[in-house]
Amino acid sequence: RLKEKHPNTVFFDGDTLRQVFGDDLGYSKEDRKKCAMRYSRLCAMLEEQGINVVCCTISMFDSVRQWNREHIKNYKEIYVKVSMDTLKRRDQKGLYSNSAKGIEKDVAGLEIEVEEPKSPDLILYNDGQKTPQEQVKEMINFFGI
Repeated sequence: RLKEKHPNTVFFDGDTLRQVFGDDLGYSKEDRKKCAMRYSRLCAMLEEQGINVVCCTISMFDSVRQWNREHIKNYKEIYVKVSMDTLKRRDQKGLYSNSAKGIEKDVAGLEIEVEEPKSPDLILYNDGQKTPQEQVKEMINFFGI
């Protein structure tokens, strides 16, 4: 629906962007921050050219979010909040179960602290109380689309 009203919109996913950039960084706190700044600079460059960017990532660092607010003109921060219990139960990529077995390391929220956003523009609670369609409707209403 956003793309219908604003065809100059691109959608980025953090995992896909990692591949686009050559998957050359690991998952340590330092590498995650470097990765986040790559994404932020790319989004800022596109925004400067009049392209709307929707970038879906973990967004773990206050300093990166602050950089975004200072450098991306129409930056809006949507925090999709989900409990650790729900993440472990869903375990879509097997990260949490593999971390418990000692197979996976540097898992965000377990071994690496995620700095929770202090002032997001919109918070969506994703623990199952609302359907994905209801969540989308909240975003549409927020953006006035």
